[in-house]
Amino acid sequence: MDKINNENQIQIELSEEVAQGVYSNLAIISHSSSEFVIDFVRIVPGVPKAKVKSRIILTPEHAKRLLFALRDNIDKFEKASGNIQIINAPGDFFPPIGGMGQA
Repeated sequence: MDKINNENQIQIELSEEVAQGVYSNLAIISHSSSEFVIDFVRIVPGVPKAKVKSRIILTPEHAKRLLFALRDNIDKFEKASGNIQIINAPGDFFPPIGGMGQA
């Protein structure tokens, strides 16, 4: 197990199982007044049913912090590797459950 230290000396433990990660090619985002829910889904071509592989529940504050962190990391990636091309523009996808967004 790896331990990562940040400036505040918080030790974060990453088990071998979690370190392997879970592949997702769709995120469905919903929210209430008190939380944001991100469901990570793997869609396989030719298979009519997709399963949620992981669900993350965040407070609105932490969802916004995640937004900022993603934006910062995408900016750094694009400066080093060029612009990320999006094949289907946001809004072209209609999620299977009403009232949810997509990323």
